[in-house]
Amino acid sequence: MSKNKCLKIVLFGPESSGKTTLANHLAAHYNTNCVPEFARDYLQKKWDRNNEVCSLEDLPIIIEGQKSLENKLIKNSNKIIFCDTNVVVTQIWSQTHFNGYCSSKILKAAKHSKYDYYLLTDVDIPWQNDYLRDRPNDREKMLNVFKEVLDLYDFPYKLISGDVTTRIKTSVEIIDKLILKS
Repeated sequence: MSKNKCLKIVLFGPESSGKTTLANHLAAHYNTNCVPEFARDYLQKKWDRNNEVCSLEDLPIIIEGQKSLENKLIKNSNKIIFCDTNVVVTQIWSQTHFNGYCSSKILKAAKHSKYDYYLLTDVDIPWQNDYLRDRPNDREKMLNVFKEVLDLYDFPYKLISGDVTTRIKTSVEIIDKLILKS
């Protein structure tokens, strides 16, 4: 991280694993911004209008929307920004929901994405159902997919487990060390 850039931290993991909760707590702790998940609002509107779920055609829109939110919020961030998701999540979602398929454009964008650290959220918290979540029985399997992709790309990460208080404490310890190194 250069002096005029933000440290970019991605909250990363399967659905209903506490990413948004942790991201919001960390953003408040560091008095900075959290980039919300563009796909959540986009897909909720699609569901509300037509009872339709995500299609392959939605993925480029989701990636562009997410990047646009990130670029907008990073300008007003306080030396660090928390991203509730990123293009690598879209890659995983594509591969796990479309029989292993992911466009080469998404794969390339994911492999070359530039973030400083990933906080991989464990599935040791209760599942919370909503219209968009669809894999309550595959949580451990999905967590392993997320780990495998981080390892494949050699992205730095730490598995974050426990209740909210423990997750915040562990994450703050990691982030404080990253801040000192930058």
